[in-house]
Amino acid sequence: MQQIILALALLISSMIFAQTTPNTLEKGISVTVSVVNALNDEGTVNFAFYSEENFMKQPIYAKSASVEKGKSTVVFEGVAQGFYAILCFQDENNNGRMDFDINGMPIESYGSSNNVMNFGPPEFVNSKFEVKDNALNLEIKF
Repeated sequence: MQQIILALALLISSMIFAQTTPNTLEKGISVTVSVVNALNDEGTVNFAFYSEENFMKQPIYAKSASVEKGKSTVVFEGVAQGFYAILCFQDENNNGRMDFDINGMPIESYGSSNNVMNFGPPEFVNSKFEVKDNALNLEIKF
C-alpha cells in the first residue's frame, strides 16, 4: 500500500513541476488525448506524457484541460516517433495534486494510456503506445 501511495505521489508531484520542453525536431506528430468518462465537470484533468526512460519522473510534456460534459482533451504537438505512455488524473478541487483517502486509496479519478487499470502504480509496458507517421487520437477512461 505504501508503494502505491509513493508511486502516485511521485506521479502527481512530477506533473505539477513539469514544464513542456521543446522538441528538437521542427516537425513532429500530433497526439490528441481525451478523457471521455469523467464523473463530473469539476476542476481540470492533468495529463503527463512520458518516454520509458522518464516514466513517472519528469514528463516530456504536461498539460491540463477543463472538463465539459465528462470530456477533457489536450493536444501534444511535435512529438518525435517512438514509444510513449500518458498518465492523467482529474484534479477536482484544483489543489494541484492527487488526493487520497485515509486508507491510501486515490479519491480522484485517474487513468493511463491503453486503459490498463491494475492494483498498484501504472507500468510503462502496459501503458505504452507507438507514435509513427500519422497523428494519433487516444481515449483514456477513468
